Amino acid sequence: MKKLCAILLALVLLLTLAACGGKETDQNSFVIWHDKEDAVAKVLEDYLKTALPDYTITLEKKTSLTDSLKLVGNDPSSAPDLFLFAHDKVGLFAEMGILAPVEDLLPAGALDAYLPMTVEAATYKGTVYQLPLYFETLLFLYNSKYMTPEMAPETTEDLYAYMEANTGRDRFGFVEQHSTAYYAAAWIHGFGGEILSADGTPFPDPQAVKDALRYHQKFVALMPGETEYATVNTLFLEGKADSTIGGPWMVPSARDAGIELGIAPMPTVDETGLPLAPYSGVQGVHVLTHAAKDKPEAVKALLEALLDPTVGVELALASGCAPARSDCYEDSAVANDPMVQAMRTTAEIAVPMPNLPEMDVMWTVLSNLLTDVNLSGKDVDESFDEALAEAENLIANMQ
Repeated sequence: MKKLCAILLALVLLLTLAACGGKETDQNSFVIWHDKEDAVAKVLEDYLKTALPDYTITLEKKTSLTDSLKLVGNDPSSAPDLFLFAHDKVGLFAEMGILAPVEDLLPAGALDAYLPMTVEAATYKGTVYQLPLYFETLLFLYNSKYMTPEMAPETTEDLYAYMEANTGRDRFGFVEQHSTAYYAAAWIHGFGGEILSADGTPFPDPQAVKDALRYHQKFVALMPGETEYATVNTLFLEGKADSTIGGPWMVPSARDAGIELGIAPMPTVDETGLPLAPYSGVQGVHVLTHAAKDKPEAVKALLEALLDPTVGVELALASGCAPARSDCYEDSAVANDPMVQAMRTTAEIAVPMPNLPEMDVMWTVLSNLLTDVNLSGKDVDESFDEALAEAENLIANMQ
């Protein structure tokens, strides 16, 4: 019996020592979850390996990153130390208590070097919860074989006139995902409207949204009824659509298809004098609360390494994304990339996707509203009133 007790005591001691040793090792190791393409992950892996040679940093791809964080974000044994993701879930995770403010972990004034739009996107209730790395916006893209730079529309009425003259016989002057909320947002913003206000009010200017929906309908009438990404993408890549509004993710496919791609500023709405202003998605690093608490100095070292402009430059060159830091655009290679520069220009008018938890409701509500008015031909006023009531009810149930 004494021998058995001695063995058990020895095992407990070994496990305790191992746990202590593991904890010490963890001070110099990080797990970072992400959902990015391989090119982005490789840039970060290679850079961090060189910048922080004394740390072990593992980038782990998660296909259901947000769902996983909802489940394990408060469990240090299962959660990552940091994650790389878009800014639009900042509010949700901040309310869950799993995010650490990044300003407390950065040198004073570090964010002054960033484009204001990216810092705004990373801020929730006055606190910055994300270190921005790069951003993406929708762009006005055209096939130079059919639409020359001189023909690129400066206003929405210019665009409509082009569509009327160049649509028919299985060819379209312009296509977009017209009944998808993310794309329709640009038209709503072009009329001065909002999908969700900063205080969480749905459609704070109802008339602006109604006006945008009505005006947009004449463009929708000259586009295919199918609005999903695959249809729009195929039409453009097969040369059956002269122009589109799409993201930088379309560019590699367009080049592979032999399309001489043109990029133009977003058209201005004639009725308001405002440009079609798309949403922007800011991708960056978020720190889990447990990591900031358990190893603050190591986290600070990691974040400070990511402040280097080299990161943004290398990401831009590898994947065509637009860096969050202003000084990255001084690099000659970045300065000469037309797509990156177009997104930099669009950042002046782009609206960061709302990062409030209530936005999860609004994506569904607006999508249903667009289906009703664009695809089912229902009355705009009636459909909008029903959508607003639904949004108010769903948001109230979230409180």
